Amino acid sequence: MMYPKSFEKLIHNFSSLPSIGQKMAERLVLHLFKQDKDTLLSFAKNMENIAGLRQCCVCYHVCEEELCEICQNTHRDTKTICVVEDALDVISIEKTGVYKGVYHVLGGIIEVGKSTKADELTIPQLLKRVEETGPKEVIIATNPTAEGDMTALYIRRKLQDFPIIVSRLARGMSTGGDIEYADEETISGAISNRRPFGK
Repeated sequence: MMYPKSFEKLIHNFSSLPSIGQKMAERLVLHLFKQDKDTLLSFAKNMENIAGLRQCCVCYHVCEEELCEICQNTHRDTKTICVVEDALDVISIEKTGVYKGVYHVLGGIIEVGKSTKADELTIPQLLKRVEETGPKEVIIATNPTAEGDMTALYIRRKLQDFPIIVSRLARGMSTGGDIEYADEETISGAISNRRPFGK
C-alpha cells in the first residue's frame, strides 16, 4: 500500500470493525478524505465522545450518565424487564413503540465452544435485580438462534425459583434471525404475542 501512515492507520481502524473488510475500509477512508474540514472535525469529535460513554448501572444499556434515559423515565413499567443480548436490540424494540417496560442488556450470549460463559455476561446482575426489585414479568428476548435459545433456557432455569412470569418472544421472529435486523412490525408481533417460557 502506498498510502500515508495516517491513512493506513485509519484503514486499519475501520477494517477491525465487524463486517468491514480491507476494501470497504479503504473506501470509507477515501470518502472521509473528500469531506470538508468542518465535517471531518465533527466526525472526529463524535468519535472522541464515544470514549465518554458508559453502561447504565441498572440495565447495562449505553448511556452518558449513571442511568440511561429509559431507566430515568418514571413512566416506564419497572415491573416488566425485557432481557436482550445487546444495546442494538434495545434500540430495535424501542422503535416499535409497543414495549413500555425496562430492559436488561446481557452483553452477549453463551457461546458453545467459545470463551463467552454465563458468568461473563450480566446474568448474575439480572438475578440480583430480580431479587431486589421483584418484577412481575421477565421477557427473554434473545435472538432465535441455537445459542440465543440456549442462553434463554439457562436464564429460565436460574429464574425458576422466583415468583414471576418468565416469557419468550413469539416466533414471529424467524429462526436464526437477529432482532437488530427485523422490521418493526415483526418485532411488535413478537412482543405482543410473547408466550410463557416453561420450566
